[in-house]
Amino acid sequence: MPAYLLILVAILSRLMPHNDWLNFTAVGGALLYFGARRSWREMLAPLAALMVTDYFLTVFRYHYNFVGTAYVITWGWYVAAMALGYILLHARTNFVRVSAGVVLGPTSFFVVSNYAVWAGGDMYPRTLAGLGACYAAAVPFYRNDLLSTAIVAGAAFGIPVLVRRLNGAQSQAALAGK
Repeated sequence: MPAYLLILVAILSRLMPHNDWLNFTAVGGALLYFGARRSWREMLAPLAALMVTDYFLTVFRYHYNFVGTAYVITWGWYVAAMALGYILLHARTNFVRVSAGVVLGPTSFFVVSNYAVWAGGDMYPRTLAGLGACYAAAVPFYRNDLLSTAIVAGAAFGIPVLVRRLNGAQSQAALAGK
């Protein structure tokens, strides 16, 4: 249940109005957590929900025509982020593994999506300098994605551990007081 609630938070974080400089969404952390806590068969529901969100934002918020093929990289990354959570964190979760997921998720999206913008669009010349300019322009978004993924994944994986430790400490204190 918490994995599905976190996907809902991710969707709402995309739908709520926010300043462009903030660009904070819970998507990366939520997908990492979902993959770690749910089975492969359950990954279709969050993928479909995020696809619908992409459609809604494109058509109704940004007022562009929706071209599904323009989202193939993004949708593939949604699946890859859940797969990363499953592969890296499903069987064993610790600080190092969560940290690796926090870095690998946003970094993979940064590398793949910006390469796709450079290779498939006309915003940047198809030269090494154009590729560099594309990546340089995306650094603020990468920074915010890395930060938001760290916060969301840190809370999703860390709060249950903290609660268990606090409950254990309270139990120990109660036993020592008897």
